[in-house]
Amino acid sequence: MTEPWFNPNTYAWIPGTLLGVLGGLEGTLVGLFAPKGKQKQLVLGVHFGIMGVCCVLLVVGVVALATGQPYGVWYGLGFPGLLGLVILGSLTPLIRKRYAEAELRKSMAADL
Repeated sequence: MTEPWFNPNTYAWIPGTLLGVLGGLEGTLVGLFAPKGKQKQLVLGVHFGIMGVCCVLLVVGVVALATGQPYGVWYGLGFPGLLGLVILGSLTPLIRKRYAEAELRKSMAADL
């Protein structure tokens, strides 16, 4: 077994916690702006940015597993990445749908 990249007993909780906080902030942005149809670029930019971070975490976790890092290292990095990709990936169509509904409401109001 190789030398751990970091002490898993001390630092393994940080990626998952930060991802949870970012997910909460993103949920707030979506809840505030998507029903009104505002800040679409910001909201989707944050959404796909967090998904990019999740991809990086997953890749680093797989590399840690492949190089023989301890469980706490590869799991602490890989699991938040995988979980984030699954959750955010499944929410992408819903966010787009909320913006489409807001656009439809705007166009219907303009027709009146």
